[in-house]
Amino acid sequence: MEFNASEHPHQRYNPLKGEWILVSPHRMKRPWDGQTESVHNDMGPAFDPTNPLCPGVVRSSGILTPEYKSTYVFTNDFPAMLEDTPSPPQSDDPLFQIEGVKGTCRVMCFYPKSNVTIALMSINDIVTVISSWIQQLDELGKIYTWVQIFENKGTMMGCSNHHPHCQIWACSFLPNEPRIKDINQREYLEKYGRPMLMNYVDRELKAKIRIVTENQHWVVLVPFWAIWPYETMILPKRHVKRMNEITEHEKTTLASVMKILTIKYDNMFKTSFPYSMGWHGAPTGPNCENSDHWVFHGIYLPPLLRSATVKKFISGFELLAQCQRDLTAEQAAERLRSQSDIHYLE
Repeated sequence: MEFNASEHPHQRYNPLKGEWILVSPHRMKRPWDGQTESVHNDMGPAFDPTNPLCPGVVRSSGILTPEYKSTYVFTNDFPAMLEDTPSPPQSDDPLFQIEGVKGTCRVMCFYPKSNVTIALMSINDIVTVISSWIQQLDELGKIYTWVQIFENKGTMMGCSNHHPHCQIWACSFLPNEPRIKDINQREYLEKYGRPMLMNYVDRELKAKIRIVTENQHWVVLVPFWAIWPYETMILPKRHVKRMNEITEHEKTTLASVMKILTIKYDNMFKTSFPYSMGWHGAPTGPNCENSDHWVFHGIYLPPLLRSATVKKFISGFELLAQCQRDLTAEQAAERLRSQSDIHYLE
């Protein structure tokens, strides 16, 4: 029997993280009798006087959200890290290690109206969001080792507020995910003489089978090693190490692929597609070392698998052994690629 990647179980290697994923495409044929999620297609009102992220509403902290007209950034009222906190005593115990951390957590509202998402915003408004991200990276990157920009969209992804916004956590340490990527990208550059993700982009542009959309500066693809059913990456076509290195024109073209991708997501199941997304680039801070091995990229991690009501769970074998997916990366890319670039609500 000849191997067929769309039918036969196999493993795929993720060179960014040095780990494998089990792919089981034959399982897409099985019936689903498990949990289903409720669907909320109503975007709600443009303004909700009880929503603390809306302009002119008082937050639970007692602070008034100003009448902002574009993006608005403020320090999270309930941050996971603090800028000024005491450090624990040092210990050389190999089993019970503890270190102090310093950091700040901010919230960025994308837009004053609550009934919009990136998919429904104009290119100019998305460019404003990107510019605000870069401003935050510039400011916080002077102090902190890592600046994580991320968006949790939809209640299925744990988002507790129905308003277009993201979070920015800056910390004094290099977290696990970027730390592993830092190691593997550095080793790849030393061995092959070119950044891993630049070689990867070139190979994907030639193969074409996992690309969702592209333009002059950016490519959106389902990674060969993707875990989530419709996981995607946004990658630059030139070597960019951090978001603050992109040009004004590249901001516009980045906004364009972000909009197209999120429209295709929404069109897939005719719903406001939930996801967690974020940006990874070279570490920052006053002591950041040579980072030529890093390539700036975005990651979208949506949970939906078969419909707007059926999501993928990470459980059992995946928690205890190794991550697994049913739909192949190539099948996912084809389904996303085939979706219209015009939003179903329009």
